[in-house]
Amino acid sequence: MVGNSKFVHRRSTRNFFDGITWLAQLSMFLTLGLLVNPSELKDVLVPGLVISFVMIFVTRPLSVFLSLAPFRRYTLRDRLFVSWVGLRGAVPITFAITCRAAGLPHGDVMFNIVFLCTLVSLVVQGTTLPLMARWLGVSEPPAEPQQAASQDFDIDFPEEIKSSTSDIEITEAMLEHGAHLMDLRLPEKTLAIMVKRGESYFVPTGKTLLHPGDRLMVLSDNQQALDDTLQRLGASAPADAPKPPKRPWYSVLFDDSE
Repeated sequence: MVGNSKFVHRRSTRNFFDGITWLAQLSMFLTLGLLVNPSELKDVLVPGLVISFVMIFVTRPLSVFLSLAPFRRYTLRDRLFVSWVGLRGAVPITFAITCRAAGLPHGDVMFNIVFLCTLVSLVVQGTTLPLMARWLGVSEPPAEPQQAASQDFDIDFPEEIKSSTSDIEITEAMLEHGAHLMDLRLPEKTLAIMVKRGESYFVPTGKTLLHPGDRLMVLSDNQQALDDTLQRLGASAPADAPKPPKRPWYSVLFDDSE
């Protein structure tokens, strides 16, 4: 509910919790690596493989089909793909570490089985997700990401605002017809809002004299207007701006904010 709500500093809050999440995952897997003794895995190889394949091909699909039964809009291919995405990981590892740390009977055996199941799940399911998506026909091109300013201008807009920003590095070719900002002849729906020169930032006017190497931040009504601006100036999107993958990924079955 919080992720789907609109509130002040939503972007910075989301980035903060995203970083905390990654830190927690790194700590968890580091702890797992320190506790694993590879020589002990051979004793649980057979039961671990049996449990892994039962979870992948029986219990996970069964639970997904039962859970999604009331939701008629999900096709059979959607349900199969959701079943395949159920990678084992954080929760069983945390429980297994807790059992081993508490000294429960057969805690070491349970821990090794969980580790082996997690490894099989990641290798078998994780590496075949794109293949399964294409085979089931649920892959589609990702939505075009909103153009973002580079690290020189750490500015972002709420998702409901469709305006697009980008920064353009001024080259000598752009200044052939004049070095003032007004000489760039920006499109009607594009506004130059800031210039970075060296380590200094300032708001430009039409009479601002631009130098090669300056970075000009522009704001456009939408992505199409921004693309027209970049094309007219002979520029391209910044190297660190998000770009869509070259080939389709699997469809997103749930909203990003979830």
